[in-house]
Amino acid sequence: MSQRSLPWVDWQNYWAAGDSHSRHSRASRLIQSLPELFQDALETVRILAPDRRGIRGALLDLEYQRMEMIRFNLFDNGGSYEQYIRGPAGDGTDGTAIKQWLHLQGHDSQSCTGQAIRFRRLDGMCNDIDNPLMGSTGQPFARNVQFETTFPDEARDELSRNRHGGRIGLLKPDPQLISHRLFTRLQSPLNTCEGLPGSAPEATCDYQMANSFNVLAAFWIQFMTHDWFSHLKDGHNRLADGQPDVMPIGRSSRRIDRSDLTEAGKPFSDGSGRLAQAYKTTNNHVTAWWDASQVYGYDQISSMRVKRDPQDRSRLQTVQIASQRQDSQGYLPVLDLTDVPASPQWAGQEATAFPDNWSIGLSFYHNVFAREHNRFVEAFKERALRAKATVDESDDDSGLRNPDEPRKVIRWWDVTDDDLFEVTRLVISAEIAKIHTIEWTAQLLYDEPLYKAMTANWNGLYAGTWLGLFDTQEPIVASALKTILKSAGVKHDEKEQLYSAFAAGPGIIGQGNQHCRLWFTRCWNLLDRWNIANRQDINGGTNHFGSPFNFPEEFVTVYRLHPMVPDLLNYRELADDAADTSNQIQRKIPVVRTVGRNATAYMREKGLANWALSMGRQRLGRLTLNNHPQFLQNLPLDRLGKANRIDVAALDLIRDRERGVPRFNEFRRQYGLRTLTGFDDFIDRTLGENTPELKRQKDLVISLREIYGTHTCDPRKTITRAQTNEDGTPINDCLGHEKNQGSHRALVVDNIEDLDTVVGWLAEPIRPHGFAISETQFQVFILNASRRLFSDRFFTSSFRPEFYSTLGIEWVNNNGPDGKLYEPEKSNGRTVEVSPLKRVLMRTIPELRSELKHVVNVFDPWARDRCEYYSLTWIPRADATSDPDFQSNSAQRTCNVNPN
Repeated sequence: MSQRSLPWVDWQNYWAAGDSHSRHSRASRLIQSLPELFQDALETVRILAPDRRGIRGALLDLEYQRMEMIRFNLFDNGGSYEQYIRGPAGDGTDGTAIKQWLHLQGHDSQSCTGQAIRFRRLDGMCNDIDNPLMGSTGQPFARNVQFETTFPDEARDELSRNRHGGRIGLLKPDPQLISHRLFTRLQSPLNTCEGLPGSAPEATCDYQMANSFNVLAAFWIQFMTHDWFSHLKDGHNRLADGQPDVMPIGRSSRRIDRSDLTEAGKPFSDGSGRLAQAYKTTNNHVTAWWDASQVYGYDQISSMRVKRDPQDRSRLQTVQIASQRQDSQGYLPVLDLTDVPASPQWAGQEATAFPDNWSIGLSFYHNVFAREHNRFVEAFKERALRAKATVDESDDDSGLRNPDEPRKVIRWWDVTDDDLFEVTRLVISAEIAKIHTIEWTAQLLYDEPLYKAMTANWNGLYAGTWLGLFDTQEPIVASALKTILKSAGVKHDEKEQLYSAFAAGPGIIGQGNQHCRLWFTRCWNLLDRWNIANRQDINGGTNHFGSPFNFPEEFVTVYRLHPMVPDLLNYRELADDAADTSNQIQRKIPVVRTVGRNATAYMREKGLANWALSMGRQRLGRLTLNNHPQFLQNLPLDRLGKANRIDVAALDLIRDRERGVPRFNEFRRQYGLRTLTGFDDFIDRTLGENTPELKRQKDLVISLREIYGTHTCDPRKTITRAQTNEDGTPINDCLGHEKNQGSHRALVVDNIEDLDTVVGWLAEPIRPHGFAISETQFQVFILNASRRLFSDRFFTSSFRPEFYSTLGIEWVNNNGPDGKLYEPEKSNGRTVEVSPLKRVLMRTIPELRSELKHVVNVFDPWARDRCEYYSLTWIPRADATSDPDFQSNSAQRTCNVNPN
């Protein structure tokens, strides 16, 4: 309770929400000595050990936050928001029940029938067959904040004027000054971040490292964001007379192309003056779905860059590389600029749908999933050969169906190459979504509450079924959700909608994909009435919560994760029988040399296995201030001319300001987080005096105050309508400081309201255990992470063999074709399934099997010993003690144990 007055979440003080030191040792040992069945029974009757009570408390917080934001933070920019607020008839009836929107209906040529229902379309249409345009290429980004709070530097709203007092603008404070003072990595004089001749391993470049997250994780999120959102259209922003329309980045001579924004700001029709859209809108130039569009394409032009095997069009084309002759699965071919529309800056890169901002990490993942695509095709065709050779006709059925001929069995060998290509895209898209949900995110948020939450997000609250009929719940998550729904004052019909969404038996994945004849929550095939000819069955599992799905601009903001990338890559080579090279750093290669066409060259020279080892073992950078990679602050940008270099760290600030993202304090209030009252709130008061971290935080506060400044506040000016003070009074310009000072004296306060959002969340000093991201980022994640699953029928009611094939469903559910596999040893106290990405790597890069033997989560540094219960210690596994990355902590050779 002593920390309740702080603006930060108190999860780290909940039982069992941290590492082994957070557990109640005696009660934990007693409960864990019981079989899991008895542990669940104790939970059901509310006999809770302190550890389970702590996890349940964290989950209560999490579910309450998510449900509150679903009710109050969905702002569609496409024209439906007034209907959402005022109801279908404008009479105040419940707008959350709306499921169809006129502006997303399209025209006759965009109707969802036949093949448009069977597969994912390039442009993202027909993922919701009742709203064909939802989430498709070219739709406007949504918002998570009140429209009136957007574009605060333009001061169009009285509260924005009160909040900022004319102090902010596109270049105020100067983005490059912020980059130089607050983002630059601090280095010793002898460091060589640009590398040494021959990429010698003696090069050094300091960065603050995260012990439990590796460089593969940093490049994974770049791979993901290329699928989710892009403000660029085929490599450029706004053009004027065929040339980029440029603007300054800061007070230097550097320039960047402007974003393409459209004036909007449409008011409500009732004359209230309330906005039905943000003041300006921007469009998403890729699909908003989790459809692997970065691999397969998001429109007709991008699909022309995707090379299919001319000998077998169900496969992606791969070619053999002379330097990698032992690698039979091949590499993606190079983009041929003479036969496809492409920018000159992409010359020499691999051929793929989204080639912009190409890096060694993107090269890695695109090659891996091209191989995985082909592995699925091979398995499908092997199944077809086996089925054709048997006399049992029941083996002939692939599970696929055509909605134009719903009763016709499609045999394995009748599937055309084009149809198999599309089926494989569905499988690869689902694999990628699963990896991100239960593997990447579980390591990003490395603690027990979030492990349970993310597992429930994918699989639901049910651990399985009894005899295939009745669901057996994951009791600790289910009871937390039921408590929240009971106490939140949610209306009955809304309660049922929310609970059915969050607690559905099969989870989000597969929600609504059965239509049972009787009362069973799950049913055998004979009792399942689901029919591909029934549009309600196809689409009935989606849930938009009354607001059409698209990513909000605020979601883009919190994925500005550039500090994760190091300046130098520790290149290693996989051990062979002759030499143990895995524990040796062969070279330190500057990341800036591995971008664009150089990424392709390095990948082909060194090979996928060696790059997997290198990025898998190296720690990424912590998300904090003074930790941006130096090369990104002076990066050549070919599309604006060879001589032009940009400061990407400064550009992050520019783009957020240009696209109208509220500044940090109002941003937090909009998401239901507490207001900060000054820069001193960025100091963790629990730190011991004279500790280096306390000194670092105090120095940062000084810098923040020097850059953003102070002002004499006016308590008469209300600055927000999102929240009030605890006593119900409006939050004013003095942020409560006036209560401690006589009214006759002028009061000077920090310009905390002007703080850029990215700067604010990088400065946050307190995070729950194991969190790589800040509390503010996490809040945005809670709301948006699951919406793209809920709204996509291919993950809900259309997650069935009719679309994926029986092999495809097995592949996604079991992480491959060989059934479920489990790790030989427990991790964090439980038996764990072999993770989906680990299975992918073992199929596509089989020479990694020995190295991966000890790896539980591919995004955890591979040579780190995970020790016991959610340890974050940097300790080598037994066969990696000679690895130089562990030599700095030579005294730390054993795992931490609970001292109780």
